Amino acid sequence: MSDLTEKDTPETGAQRAQGLRRGGGAPGERGRTTIADGVVEKITGMAARDVAGVHAMGSGMSRTFGAMRDRVPGGTKSGVTRGVKAEVGEKQTALDLEIVVEYGVSISDVARDVRENVVAAVERMTGLEVVEVNIAVSDVKLPDEEDEEPEPRIK
Repeated sequence: MSDLTEKDTPETGAQRAQGLRRGGGAPGERGRTTIADGVVEKITGMAARDVAGVHAMGSGMSRTFGAMRDRVPGGTKSGVTRGVKAEVGEKQTALDLEIVVEYGVSISDVARDVRENVVAAVERMTGLEVVEVNIAVSDVKLPDEEDEEPEPRIK
């Protein structure tokens, strides 16, 4: 004879079919997921760079220092996140971007397209609600201007 009580009976077939257990709901809903600021910054940087009219991310000085930092072994911050700052909460995120646009494009159109692309990518990939995307245009890349990044010492 079995000593099973109500609380320790085996799962019913219906519970198994629904993926439910006595432990508290569907397995995919147990626990919590945290997303680091750097993850959202990388997604944001990639999405912003995909927009036509965006020449670079970050100010001239940050791009110059970033290019040098990228060449140093063990450099900490990825070039993808240059010009991006994210504040990530449990369910929402706010983003600040600094961009350089190409000469001749409509800055307001580029900013709108960057916002749309960034919001879509971040929300799709993270599930976080993007509450704001602030964009600072720090420069315009002229057609005859050279890039400010220094020449590599080794070819």
